Amino acid sequence: MDFLAGIRGQDFVMLCSDTSAVHSIVTMKQDEDKLVPIDSHKVFAISGEAGDRVNFTEYIAANVRLYSYRNGIDMSTKAVANLTRQELATALRKSPYHTNLLIAGWDAHTGPSLYWCDYLATMHSQNICGNGYGSYFVLSLFDKMWKKDLSQDEALEMMKKGIQEVKARLVTAPPRYIVKVIDKDGTRVVAEV
Repeated sequence: MDFLAGIRGQDFVMLCSDTSAVHSIVTMKQDEDKLVPIDSHKVFAISGEAGDRVNFTEYIAANVRLYSYRNGIDMSTKAVANLTRQELATALRKSPYHTNLLIAGWDAHTGPSLYWCDYLATMHSQNICGNGYGSYFVLSLFDKMWKKDLSQDEALEMMKKGIQEVKARLVTAPPRYIVKVIDKDGTRVVAEV
């Protein structure tokens, strides 16, 4: 029952996820951070089976760091998204990772970027995106409210309205959510709802 949402603004990307760790009908804990840093300016919002989620993010993060050490430069968000898509596609034929993710980052040359990727290695660059049952309720809301010059305050208000909608309409809505922003200053938590 994971919920992920992302909004790309003028000079930032904002991500939201629920904080529930569940297995079948059992809630294991309520403080799971599914917004995983890949480096100082890139974050995965990842959903799926707990083992696949952790193993895949650690694998990609380690490969991104290795690339940086070997080459002396950081990978762009687009490069990280393409590496992620390639690894998911390769694993699909062997032992697939059951994870869906949003890839967010900020680069000095290109600014903010947001990618949606599923377990079948389908990837798209987007302005707004979501994953999970909650996304059925928020994507139309985000589509209506999104604009090119969106500020962080407006995006946070959009995210809070989306969370309210999920809590009001989804039968199995998680009780807690975390919102992070990625911009030129790095990654930080802006709200816990």
